Amino acid sequence: MRHRQLIAVTAALAAGALTLTACGSRDGGNSAGDGGNTTVVIGVDAPLTGDLSALGLGIKNSADLAAKQANEKKYVKGVTFKIQALDDQAQASSGQQNATKLTADKDVLGVVGPLNSSVSESMQKVFDDAKLAQISPANTSPSLTQGPKWAEGQKVRTYKSYFRTATTDAIQGPFAAQYLFNKAGKKKVFIIDDKKTYGAGLAGTFKGEFTKLGGAVAGEGHIDPESKDFSAIVTQVKSSGADVVYYGGEYPAAGPLSKQIKASGANIPLVGGDGIYDKKFVELAGDAATGDFSTSVGAPVESLPSAKEFVANYTKAGYKDPFAAYGGYSYDSAWAVIEAVKKVVDANNGKLPSDARAKVLEAVQGVSFDGVTGKVSFDEFGDATNKQLTVYKVDGGEWKSVESGTYGG
Repeated sequence: MRHRQLIAVTAALAAGALTLTACGSRDGGNSAGDGGNTTVVIGVDAPLTGDLSALGLGIKNSADLAAKQANEKKYVKGVTFKIQALDDQAQASSGQQNATKLTADKDVLGVVGPLNSSVSESMQKVFDDAKLAQISPANTSPSLTQGPKWAEGQKVRTYKSYFRTATTDAIQGPFAAQYLFNKAGKKKVFIIDDKKTYGAGLAGTFKGEFTKLGGAVAGEGHIDPESKDFSAIVTQVKSSGADVVYYGGEYPAAGPLSKQIKASGANIPLVGGDGIYDKKFVELAGDAATGDFSTSVGAPVESLPSAKEFVANYTKAGYKDPFAAYGGYSYDSAWAVIEAVKKVVDANNGKLPSDARAKVLEAVQGVSFDGVTGKVSFDEFGDATNKQLTVYKVDGGEWKSVESGTYGG
């Protein structure tokens, strides 16, 4: 989706005495635990307050858990990882300010986040200029990795410092279209988006596949997600004859929109992407959420054998907020930074080099490991090689998985 504290890393010299390097500092203790006396910071940027904080806090906590696990295992000899989380409130301007703050701290060797694609757009150049690796667990806009003309077949990687562990809307939108048309029997859709980078992009890729399959578009419209009165668009939906609504956007608006559509007498499901896949959507829509669908990146974390340890450790750590939709991807994003730091330290006689950021960035491109969400590695654009997605449906007041798979384009 658009819709992810800081980590510092260091290493012991062979002689056994801990020495400060050009990047990294002594730190007698931190919230993530002690794995060594040299600290490397992993930054986290996400909405920690506001409407999308349910997702942002899951991102922060999951990255923090990765740091704790690395420290407990002494995964990088002589190095303590520390998280510093900054709140972007899902605003691009705040994200850019946070990016500037993170790059100014020499101990930051990687950043996890953000949640929103529109926020990432404001951060990418700042990180790229500083050669600071950024790994988002949630951004899904294809243009972030493949450039503004990706849909025309002109794929160009603009920022080599940017990576993501979530798959993109180039796959998610068509995946939803194929399920709705081929499996759910929906043939006539009303498409709505919130005009944001994520929402409009997702709606666009959905529309392209749905019409290619033979589906009809009964109508299209936009909403202001800050407004909670959607009566104008709801009236259009009701009179359109659509048998499904596809919404490109996030749950704070999607929940009330679904509720108002059902209240109008149009008893048709609302379908969205990973931006609505959260229990908050169900709470906001109430009983109207029953029968609504969403897609989200990957397979359900709880169903993956690789995620059992993550779920148990998250529970044991006692975080107040759930890991939510992007917890597993956030853990894997942070662990990709940790793996990269380990590679750099191991290749430099147990210490960080003077150009640690650039070396860590280079190492991130080549990481490959079995993570919480499955195999974690990146292609030539910085995109996740794991392309799996899942369809969820609200049943009994909860999101329940319907099926997982990959887009057959």
